[in-house]
Amino acid sequence: MQYNTVQKKLIMPEYGRHVHHLIQHTINIEDREQRNTAAYAIINIMGNLMPHLRENPDFKHKLWNHLLIMSDYKLDIDAPYTPPLRSEMDEKPNIVPYPQSYIRQKHYGKNLVEMISQAGKLDDSPQKEALVLLLAAQMKKSYAAWNRSELNNEQIVQDMRDITGGKINIKPEMITFTEPLPKENTHHQSQGYMSKKKRRK
Repeated sequence: MQYNTVQKKLIMPEYGRHVHHLIQHTINIEDREQRNTAAYAIINIMGNLMPHLRENPDFKHKLWNHLLIMSDYKLDIDAPYTPPLRSEMDEKPNIVPYPQSYIRQKHYGKNLVEMISQAGKLDDSPQKEALVLLLAAQMKKSYAAWNRSELNNEQIVQDMRDITGGKINIKPEMITFTEPLPKENTHHQSQGYMSKKKRRK
């Protein structure tokens, strides 16, 4: 008995070793017409093994590409689609650059810091004051999500001043938001207790 661990590594393991063996056998068929017939039969088997691919509009095209890839581009057949080039399939995707923006107050999050920065550029108005107070409330919520202790209003004022370069300078007592504690559902608890008491009787 030969274990799979000592056999050749599969190019696309999701199709299984039997499909790879069929493809290798098809490569060695000398008659082109028989080779084409065998290739179409393998495509049918692959389609049954991957039914989820049927939702793809290019389902058949993808199967033929997989067939060629598993043959290591050695299968010479009359495929219904233009075969992909090895260079195209082996080409590595471009690296997606990660945004390298430094945030001093990371516990607030990038979006909130950006909103505070943009608010600092607005002209003074009642709308700006209301927006600043909303942002201050959100700063408390964001801080509480990552820290157990409560953020004092003086620190929020200082952080706003730092983020905006001194353009936002509100008084600590203007920030009235406090994170509400979840209320215990005493009504349902009492009902549950009474129902248990009745069952005991």
